This record gives sequence, C-alpha cells and structure tokens, in this order.
Amino acid sequence: MSKSTNIVWHNATITRELREKQNGHKGAVLWFTGLSGSGKSTLAHAVEDRLYHMGSRTFVLDGDNVRHGLCSDLGFSDEDRTENIRRIGELAKLFLESGSVVLTAFISPFQADREIARNVTPHGDFYEIFCDASLDVCEERDVKGLYAKARSGEIPHFTGISSPYEAPQAPELVVNTGEQSLEACVNQVIALLAKRGVIETYERPVAVA
Repeated sequence: MSKSTNIVWHNATITRELREKQNGHKGAVLWFTGLSGSGKSTLAHAVEDRLYHMGSRTFVLDGDNVRHGLCSDLGFSDEDRTENIRRIGELAKLFLESGSVVLTAFISPFQADREIARNVTPHGDFYEIFCDASLDVCEERDVKGLYAKARSGEIPHFTGISSPYEAPQAPELVVNTGEQSLEACVNQVIALLAKRGVIETYERPVAVA
C-alpha cells in the first residue's frame, strides 16, 4: 500500500496517443526474462538496435544498470527481488506513456513478480519474452564468472543454483536463445511486434542531421 498521501495524478496535455502518432508506432513493454547468461541483455539491445534503424523510439532498462542507481539500495533476497521488479514495472509504465518501446532485461525469477509488472501495464501492452537457455548452456557461457562463484558459495541467493527460477507459463514469445542465432531471435521479436501492430513491417530510414 502506498505511503504517499494528499497526492493527485496529473493528466498531461500531450497524451500517449499523440506521442505515438508523432513516433509513428505504438508503445509497448518488452519484458525479457531468463536465467543469467540466457542472453536477455544481448537480445534486448539487439532488438533495440533493429528498432532504432526502423525509426522507432526505444529505451532498454538493463538489470545491472538499474541496480547502479534506482535500485542500488536493494540486495538479492526474495523480498528485494520483488521490490526491484515492482520498481522496474512502474518505471517501464512511465516510459510506455511516452509512446516508446521499452525493453527490460531482468532475470525476474518469480512468476508472481512478473505478473505484478504485467498488471500495472495497460492491457495488451506487456509482452513477456522468455529467453530459453538451459542451465548448462548458461553456465558454459558464464561471461561474468557468476555461476562459478555461486557454486563455490561466494554468491548467495543465485538464481538457478541456490534460488529458484520460475519459467513463464504463458509468455507472449519463447525464444530459444540457447541454440538459435542472435539474428534469428531478433527476427522473432520483430515479427511479434509487427503482428501485434506495435510497429509497421517496413523499415523507415533514420534521419541524418
């Protein structure tokens, strides 16, 4: 329950619909979830790059980056993970109001927490994208050396090792990031956005100053 009192939501003169019209596409929240090393951030940034070159307005909220500022006061207990995702869901909603396509790359291991993020988003604007890669593949990549530290006990509450990951039950898209190429994964996300009418199927050139 909110602790804030005596506050009233201010309705902007420039609406989301007007911003989307100016942008030339609809806003959306793309919620990339999966184990550490499953390729969430890599895919989110690659999709953003593709959308940028199609003339779309985008922004990526990356798990590590957000924990440097907005969520720097949070640890990795179950309670802190829940609060982390709650904050990101609210932040993504604000970006959505700008008419942007906001891409979030967070492990977000608990189904209930992802549902909270979905529920604060206007109906139909939340796209849960499961980056499906096996634990073996993620450990083999282990680009940050986190799995090795987790197995040695240096990192407690590590998802997939000492803390559970609850795979999405009904995501909008499952991308096999463990076996497919990055380009193929990007194509699947772009196809989903085109099918749902978020973007046009053609690529608009980027204006050159």
